[in-house]
Amino acid sequence: MLEIEELSVAYGAVSALDGVGITVERGAITAVLGANGAGKTTLLRTISGLQPARGGRITWAGKELTGLAPDRIARGGVAHVPEGGGVITELTVDENLRLGALWRRDRADRAAARREMYELFPALEERSAKPASTLSGGERQMLAIGRALMSRPGLLLLDEPSLGLAPLITARIMGILRDLRASTGLTVVLVEQNAHSALSIADRGYVLALGRVVAVDTAAELLADDGLRHAYLGF
Repeated sequence: MLEIEELSVAYGAVSALDGVGITVERGAITAVLGANGAGKTTLLRTISGLQPARGGRITWAGKELTGLAPDRIARGGVAHVPEGGGVITELTVDENLRLGALWRRDRADRAAARREMYELFPALEERSAKPASTLSGGERQMLAIGRALMSRPGLLLLDEPSLGLAPLITARIMGILRDLRASTGLTVVLVEQNAHSALSIADRGYVLALGRVVAVDTAAELLADDGLRHAYLGF
């Protein structure tokens, strides 16, 4: 379980998160929704240690993450795919994947993880020796997710995986996330502006506005709430 209690984050004098509380059950997909500037990206960056918290507490699998360095959080089973994916375009697809498991000492396990990623994303195997710069936007997003999964995380943080992608590619990525959860028990926190797409695969959703949680419910209930959708989710 991921437990976030009274989390506050500020950039100088500007508050980005104000007393946010979120509970994510193990093996669940939880969507975090809201407009630009709501605090969604800040939330993920704080969980993964890239942004310090001003107050509050974050625990994952019984271990407190608050104040830990990003590398220690990653080694503790948390993988973060930032907005835009962040693949290294000068490196090949295979080299990008290998980066995701550099810290793992078991070579056989690293090789097995790579094979699994190519089974999960066949298009990447076809381009394994090509620079990541030659990939389409959808393929780059798949590569970013595959690189994160190379570390065999228990918790995957995904920031706007549908950004700039065609609806068909977005649906494919969402389907892969749903299948991964079903087959591996992976816990996913999914930040999205495409609320309908995220809620279609999520178990539960939180809606942020100006750094605060303004709604929380099952994905089905959030989809059915017309007033909430029009006020905060844009559809």
